[in-house]
Amino acid sequence: MSELSIHDFPIPAHLRASAVLVPVFRDAADELQVVMVRRAAFGVHGGQLAFPGGKHEPQDENLQATALREAFEEVYLPPASVEVLAALPTVPVPSGFRISPFLGRIRRPETWQWQTSEINEVLEIPLRYLADAANHTEEIWELAGWPGPRRVPFYRLEGGYQLWGASYRIIQPLIPRLLAGEFAV
Repeated sequence: MSELSIHDFPIPAHLRASAVLVPVFRDAADELQVVMVRRAAFGVHGGQLAFPGGKHEPQDENLQATALREAFEEVYLPPASVEVLAALPTVPVPSGFRISPFLGRIRRPETWQWQTSEINEVLEIPLRYLADAANHTEEIWELAGWPGPRRVPFYRLEGGYQLWGASYRIIQPLIPRLLAGEFAV
């Protein structure tokens, strides 16, 4: 049984640009937290965990502007509350997008609010939780449109959520770098 790979799916020759913000902050106990959203239950990514983000629009100056605009539209995080620390490696996805992630240190709002037509909830996930090997696993999944069963690596989160796919590919290599203090968070 092979592990799920981006090579299992045809990647369109022309990928549409998109961008996400990977928001991080330190809580009152000085623990590093990453912010994710759970998508509303519609569309191909319905109910999945993701970073705030979306398609690049013509009015966006660049992909960083796309990530900041989308974070504001989805979770009302003002761009003035975000300090972009790094552009992360792009992630192509079979749905025809090339995701450009941007790591951002945020000033956490007192209360999270979100666009209810797109987002079901905002999650704050302790980075140490993701770094704990007990919360990382693999299972054999077979979903519609897949070429057959595949081993899928993912993080098992509280609430029964699973963090996998493009979001997993973005955060997994970033966890040790953040915990090692590579970025001023």
